[in-house]
Amino acid sequence: MTVLTSAYRLTQYAHGGGCACKIPPGELEDIVRGLHGSTAPELIVGLDDGDDAAVVTIEGDTAVVVTADFFTPVVDDAYDWGRIAAANALSDVYAMGGRPVVAVNLVGWPRDVLPAELLREVLRGGLDIAGEAGCHVGGGHSIDDPEPKYGMAVTGVADARRLLRNDAARPGLPISLTKPLGVGVLNNRHKATGETFPEAVACMTALNRQASLDALASGAEAATDVTGFGLLGHLYKMARASGVTAIVDAAAVPYLDGARDALRDGFVSGGTRRNLDWVGPHLDATVDEDELLLLADAQTSGGLLVVGEVPGAPIVGEIVERREHSLSIR
Repeated sequence: MTVLTSAYRLTQYAHGGGCACKIPPGELEDIVRGLHGSTAPELIVGLDDGDDAAVVTIEGDTAVVVTADFFTPVVDDAYDWGRIAAANALSDVYAMGGRPVVAVNLVGWPRDVLPAELLREVLRGGLDIAGEAGCHVGGGHSIDDPEPKYGMAVTGVADARRLLRNDAARPGLPISLTKPLGVGVLNNRHKATGETFPEAVACMTALNRQASLDALASGAEAATDVTGFGLLGHLYKMARASGVTAIVDAAAVPYLDGARDALRDGFVSGGTRRNLDWVGPHLDATVDEDELLLLADAQTSGGLLVVGEVPGAPIVGEIVERREHSLSIR
């Protein structure tokens, strides 16, 4: 952390942090209900099921994958925030089974409050992660904003015959999770206390590239990444879109060190509680509320939730035929 960066706690300049500042899922669905996009056959993934990115075929089996993601600071260090935001934006392409090709920056900056040198550090972090992914960065767009915001619009390519979609989960297959949960409660603790959690930063800046490649190699057809709606929210969307029920073995879900302590000490975001409220009517659970709050924890740059086996990733549940509830937690 540079002297300049350490002089400012970026998380204190925003009302929320990371993907926890998303518009609540139920509220968002009400907003977009009745809005219909293109019905052209080349748009093979659009608005219908709230998948991770839009996908359109352009020639033969070549598809273009397009997404955008940005948020307020999730950590105080400007460079780390840039890296986390970039990894999070790139993840949407990986979650579709694609390869990111080019990105542009999206910036909101309170230029009368925070120095431009801090923004440079944010952009440097994003550029470094994009470089690690082999993704070009070609400029972007910035506005003067009361709160700092950063992210990327990313364009990638994929084989239209081998996409990972959230409406393709099939009964009889396991559910794999490629990153541990818990960054939400740890980031909330960081925002409130200034404590740092290097393991959480390392988790958030890790690309989902290899997980995506491994999922495709194993023959998986369904996946999503775990971000602001938590594991329960994203898994519910997948189960609903696919017409199945997802069973989660709560004891098999991995967590970052300190996550349970942060939960015990009350560092639960409003976004996490809204996630749990949203999935509640569709949930059959035999675990307590604390366990459900961790499973609904609003993640930032989380792992992939893959229907199928991914080498090295724990199996956290299975897909079964549709039952009364879309989610069953045991």
